[in-house]
Amino acid sequence: MSAPEPTMSEAGAPVGGLLVLVDPVARRLDGESVRIAKDVLSAGAAAKICLPDSQEEFARALARRGHRQPVIVGDDRALVRAVGLLHRERGLGEGALALVPVGPVGSLALARSLGVPESAVAAARAVLDGSVRMCDLLVDDSDGVVLGALRIPPLRGPERGVPRPAGPSVWSAYRSLVRTLVRPVAAAGGVGGGHHRLRVEADGVLLADVDQPVADVSVRTLGDGGPAEVAVRTGGGFGGSTVTARAKTVTVSGADFRYRADGAMAGPVRRRTWTLRPGAWTLTLPR
Repeated sequence: MSAPEPTMSEAGAPVGGLLVLVDPVARRLDGESVRIAKDVLSAGAAAKICLPDSQEEFARALARRGHRQPVIVGDDRALVRAVGLLHRERGLGEGALALVPVGPVGSLALARSLGVPESAVAAARAVLDGSVRMCDLLVDDSDGVVLGALRIPPLRGPERGVPRPAGPSVWSAYRSLVRTLVRPVAAAGGVGGGHHRLRVEADGVLLADVDQPVADVSVRTLGDGGPAEVAVRTGGGFGGSTVTARAKTVTVSGADFRYRADGAMAGPVRRRTWTLRPGAWTLTLPR
């Protein structure tokens, strides 16, 4: 016989308890914040603490959550990973997620935009006595998820997705010399000057085509259950312009392109479609 569905205590935490998943990166970078989060959560609810050493162990622990409410202790990537795993197992509708943000400031932009407190203590208390908010989700045709925003950045500098060397070396010095002596050519698929050749459609309406230079494309959820906001910047310099639209489905196709989904680089791909799913997941936030 299956266990009954969890109910909420007066404090707001589920009677079924919490599954506190501590991302291994958070544990290495800020053990003190992790300890504080565990202490606050364990003092306020029945909490099972999981300390996975890899993403695979993280996924297995989440899959075995039972009726416990998952609480992610980590940065934006840990939250996106958890939402993606639950989406693929069709488990997003089972209950709310919670996040205690731990990591460098630059890795917590999504958490801040969602309204999660920056302090580990405040975030942990919100898990115990907060309220649940419905959040929108973008799902692509490879079953990837975007919680906040995605961007196809200009084809220049670090946005090309080429990994930077870990430190100075003979090879890095050699490459630097070659770049100085040889005139750079346009990147494959680009129009030169950092532009793409892309076709961008929003709910079937053409916003840009491959015969015009596209500088960058951005799509973001607005959190109101309505269509996502799409912006396409074309041209370059002072002659450029931006086309905006609201849409539930966005398709980008053309030459190989990379994109940043919630800050993480993905691709290259030649075609990708993102579909908005309003209120697809829920997050516990302060009242």
